[in-house]
Amino acid sequence: MSATVMITTGGTGGHVFPGLAVASKLASRGASVFWLGTREGMEAELVPRHGVAFESVSFRGVRGKGLRTLLLGPFALVAACVEALAVIRRRAPDVVLGLGGFASFPGALMGVATGRPLVVHDSNAVAGLANRVLAYGADRVLLGFPDAMRGRHAKIVSWTGNPLRDAIAAVPPPADRFAGRAGPLRLLVVGGSLGAQGLNERVPAALARLSAVARPQVVHQAGAKHVDALARAYRDAGVEAECVAFIDDMASRYAWADFAIARGGALTVSELAAVGLGALIVPLPGAIADEQTANADFLVRAGGAIRIAQDELDAGRLASLLSSLDRPKALAMATAARAVGRTDATDRVADACLEAAERKP
Repeated sequence: MSATVMITTGGTGGHVFPGLAVASKLASRGASVFWLGTREGMEAELVPRHGVAFESVSFRGVRGKGLRTLLLGPFALVAACVEALAVIRRRAPDVVLGLGGFASFPGALMGVATGRPLVVHDSNAVAGLANRVLAYGADRVLLGFPDAMRGRHAKIVSWTGNPLRDAIAAVPPPADRFAGRAGPLRLLVVGGSLGAQGLNERVPAALARLSAVARPQVVHQAGAKHVDALARAYRDAGVEAECVAFIDDMASRYAWADFAIARGGALTVSELAAVGLGALIVPLPGAIADEQTANADFLVRAGGAIRIAQDELDAGRLASLLSSLDRPKALAMATAARAVGRTDATDRVADACLEAAERKP
């Protein structure tokens, strides 16, 4: 009899895309998979589009959202737990996979309350609050970065890396990709699933400071709300660039690029490591746990990335960095990044879910 797995997470691409990768892997092994997310998150659109059954609760995060939201938070959580409990009773999953974020909490909590095995995966180098709480009731705790969670959970914790789409895990190594390349450096600017306005403002201005012959080829992912303004910024700066709102085929873009400028989201950093692509990482300022800095430092320590805080990065400094970069340096960083990347995390997470389902009481 095949296992039924409930995946619960949502909010941003950094949570949703790893979940979709695991869902696909589980389905290929004969498991039945459904997803519990929120009605407001991007998962409500993306998950059904990928052929995964979708259930929802009404729940929003409370950290950093103001006093009123904080005070109403316990009532919203209770309501979301009631909704999640109804879904669990109707769907009867054998195991729950919680992939972090506020959206995962009601479903994972009710999974534990109803006696289901819980597998928790945390994608960041600093474990999130929801997962730190849920770890007390979990059968397994899986980490996207080593040492993200320590202490009393050591016996059930393992470092798997972050689940990746098969196409990204299959990108050839840097030495193969770079072989025979000539001409301008290829620069990929990635702001994450929602874009990054700080990068959108700085990169065109920096490239305008370089001579035309020294400028790289540019593909810049801006986010749907910012792509038109970004294209104007490049035109005003006299710089040619391909501006896109979102990149569906990230594997091809990673394979094309020599170097990246990116935020420090867990999925982005894990993908850079897995494919082997050197990067300048500009962590999102104001993150509650500063997890993007910790994520970036994983690659920095390996020699695969440079980290600069957004308030320390101006057009002049960025232009200087880019002008000092050549393809041999980019290849050296790419090779260092690849050395610490993990490409089998999707299988490892799927294995943990199916093993936990077999141990269901």
